Amino acid sequence: MGRRYFGTDGIRGRVGEYPITAEFMLKLGWSVGRALQTKGFNKVVIGKDTRISGYMFESALEAGLSAAGVNIALLGPMPTPGIAYLTRTLHACAGIAVSASHNPYHDNGVKFFSQDGQKLPDKTEEHIEYLLEQPLETVEPCILGKAERVFDAAGRYIEFCKSTVPSSTSLASLRIVVDCAHGATYHIAPSVFNEMGATVIPIGITPDGLNINKDCGSNNPGFLCETVRSQSADLGVAFDGDGDRVIMVDHCGEVLDGDELMFIIARDRLRTGSRFDAVVGTLMTNLGLEIALRALGIDLYRAKVGDRYILEQLLSEKLILGGENSGHIICLDRTSTGDGIISALQILAAMLQSGKSLHDLKAGMTKYPQTLINVSVSGIVDLQRVPILEAVKATESELGDHGRVLLRQSGTEPVIRVMVEGMDTVIVERYARELADIVRDTLSV
Repeated sequence: MGRRYFGTDGIRGRVGEYPITAEFMLKLGWSVGRALQTKGFNKVVIGKDTRISGYMFESALEAGLSAAGVNIALLGPMPTPGIAYLTRTLHACAGIAVSASHNPYHDNGVKFFSQDGQKLPDKTEEHIEYLLEQPLETVEPCILGKAERVFDAAGRYIEFCKSTVPSSTSLASLRIVVDCAHGATYHIAPSVFNEMGATVIPIGITPDGLNINKDCGSNNPGFLCETVRSQSADLGVAFDGDGDRVIMVDHCGEVLDGDELMFIIARDRLRTGSRFDAVVGTLMTNLGLEIALRALGIDLYRAKVGDRYILEQLLSEKLILGGENSGHIICLDRTSTGDGIISALQILAAMLQSGKSLHDLKAGMTKYPQTLINVSVSGIVDLQRVPILEAVKATESELGDHGRVLLRQSGTEPVIRVMVEGMDTVIVERYARELADIVRDTLSV
């Protein structure tokens, strides 16, 4: 059974355009309530990021869940990984994050977590989609769901984040710039680092419903780099709008992406005695990470792009670390999903234990030049057309064993991602532009 609404990361789109409407969210809440409530588990937690539309969709989901006879625990603004954690600890049957992650404010969406704080299985999403096509039937008034607000949600999550590094860890020696993207971490991330002793310089902490991810956060680290340098900080940390991604900036103002951060975490896990044979990346993971991990005796497995597929492979292979170069990193030995704050804490702990700066820690991995071009499209497209296949084959032949080509349709945006990777920046950029032009011209015919 195919899925009509669910993409690789929940349901997402522009606010006011179907299915990102109040009416749909009401029906979605009811469908989720019907699909996921089980005996002894009759509560769903709802959290959101700071988009103005979050008020509307939170209320609509609440109404639908109540109509299904499910109780609701409202968390308010909360990072998506915090919602996953509280889903587990509050013994809920599901968690809902109202967020469009790194997208601008005019987009929104919903992500779901099962009672163990992990992404919903495909079969469950398919069952929810089946129920969306059925008539909404309200339960008897005596068993309608009730809603309550969880007033200590932020405090619970802050303590959990701090517990993922040794209790002796003190950040008192560090001066850290923290960019919260005017998003869901704005009232949490600075507190985590403050309470662990760091001198925190917060930016991106004044959400107004419209400025989430605007010129800030993990997708736009320019201001963070400037602030780290101007404030003579030891490093900077940037999250995306819902807090499941992180990138970091060293004291020189140089950005470390998810691939570099995963390398540092993997090497530190080996130092502390963890034993694992592989790390899970994606088709987009930099070739430099694969080579650096190999030098440590660790393989790189490549999953399809999307954290759900990384998590599936981590679980099936019984591994502990995986992620994407976007900064979505999953430390399964610490938590159940990608978590920007927790990932950053693992890096900081590695810095303190090694006595090295972030700049020095990244020196063990050399990134291959990689160019990514997004080609706008409408709907699902066919990338197997002859001119595209021939162009890809020719480029791969030119690159040989020292490069890669990847074309894929995004699961979260209406674009084809054209990626070329190799040893020479100029050549990589030229091949990427040529391929993007061929894709654009072929699909327009």
